[in-house]
Amino acid sequence: MTLDLRRGVARLTTQAIVALGALLLPALAEAQVLMFSKQELIDYTAQNPFARLADGRPRVPDELLERARGLSSEEVWEVLEEKGYHNQYADGFEVLHPGKPMVGRALTVQFMPLRSDLNQVARAKAKDRGISQLTNQTAIDLLEPGDVLVVDLFGKKVDGTIVGDNLFYYVNVATHGGGLVVDGSVRDLDGIAEIDMPAYFRAVDPTPIGNVMLSGINVPIRIGGATVMPGDLVVGDREGVYFIPPQLVEEVLDRADEIHIHDEWTKKKFAEGKYKSSEIYDSPADPKLRQEYEEYLKKRLAEIRQQRSAKH
Repeated sequence: MTLDLRRGVARLTTQAIVALGALLLPALAEAQVLMFSKQELIDYTAQNPFARLADGRPRVPDELLERARGLSSEEVWEVLEEKGYHNQYADGFEVLHPGKPMVGRALTVQFMPLRSDLNQVARAKAKDRGISQLTNQTAIDLLEPGDVLVVDLFGKKVDGTIVGDNLFYYVNVATHGGGLVVDGSVRDLDGIAEIDMPAYFRAVDPTPIGNVMLSGINVPIRIGGATVMPGDLVVGDREGVYFIPPQLVEEVLDRADEIHIHDEWTKKKFAEGKYKSSEIYDSPADPKLRQEYEEYLKKRLAEIRQQRSAKH
């Protein structure tokens, strides 16, 4: 990538990206690419407790995105499993920057294997609406700050490359470092690795994207064994990626605080060298130790909440 190109991409403003999305959304719907309308997104995410983005996706607040950067897969699993959400985790990815957590709101994209008769109709309808192309960039141009681009490319390796380093850099600028999850591949790994944005992908391949057709934007998609909705909170660590329904985000985060404190206290007691593991973990057997833990939990929760209040 040339320096001039990097500077040109960097000059893109949030307002320009949002304006482009506002212009493109109605046209895409008319072009027969499957896309939920704003009202359909509201209907299908009716349990969302937060405000919404202009396209109708749930807008998990920025302060909760920041809190989520400390989540681990195990902490997310506990609440989702309890609530009966058993299909929200995907793994087996190549992980770019494994020490960098990925957190953001899902913008979902679906591709299907190319079928020429369907693709010709979709392209013709798009052209009638002034849209010159239905490609990966059609979806990428809709990204907003805080988004994670989540793409179902049905595990495709050859010709399944959603981005190379140029478009990866654009995604980084448009989302303010949100991230990328693709059940498919990427290209230009050396260039991508220089860009400080988390990404999860199945493979790397030198071919450009091809032999596929764009079939959906901001619709339910499948990533591995997970069902992803537009606006889900995407949380990735070095193990894999969770897609958290907005209505469960605060409960997941509150439970994570308790789990962190529990682990903190447990290790303190282990460090004393006075107890067997079964006496402390996963719950103290002795009533006095149990009371000690409950008091420690209450104190630490109060400290954590006070620290957060001071920041805001």
